[in-house]
Amino acid sequence: MGAVGDLLGGFATAATPVNLLYALIGVALGTAVGVLPGIGPAMTVAPLLPLTYSLDPTGAFIMFAGIYYGGMYGGSTTSILLNTPGESASVITAIEGNRMARAGRAAQALATAAIGSFVAGAIATALLAFAAPQIVKVALDIGAQDHFAIMVLAFVASATVLGASRIRGLASWCRSAGPG
Repeated sequence: MGAVGDLLGGFATAATPVNLLYALIGVALGTAVGVLPGIGPAMTVAPLLPLTYSLDPTGAFIMFAGIYYGGMYGGSTTSILLNTPGESASVITAIEGNRMARAGRAAQALATAAIGSFVAGAIATALLAFAAPQIVKVALDIGAQDHFAIMVLAFVASATVLGASRIRGLASWCRSAGPG
């Protein structure tokens, strides 16, 4: 069937009224929880996880996506209106969006954030859908030697950006890369 046929089949499944309702509920709940400062999109999904226990897997994943994207938009809302970014992805939104809000253009800033988030999410999802088969092939070809080389690269990269306290940085890297 191919990637395009599978993608169109997925769109047909997602466009059913029940699944669109799940997406709407997910976006509304995700936005409501994502507005809380300090709660990012991933943390927004965690407390709302029990809502999907009774759903079928397709509906649950659609609701998860709605919650995640709603949480992203909720973080940009607090960034724009309160100059309080909830997560690191909203820092630039806080700088420019809050400046627009103080100038009386909060509605335009919120609309720009929503439209930009939608367009970027749609493009990223489409690119991922088409690139996933090639990424899987590369990932399956990674062996022990490649894994070791990646670990050495991460070690060297983190060691070069540590600054004056190399010992403390190396200790934190060893602690995070260790077992457990």
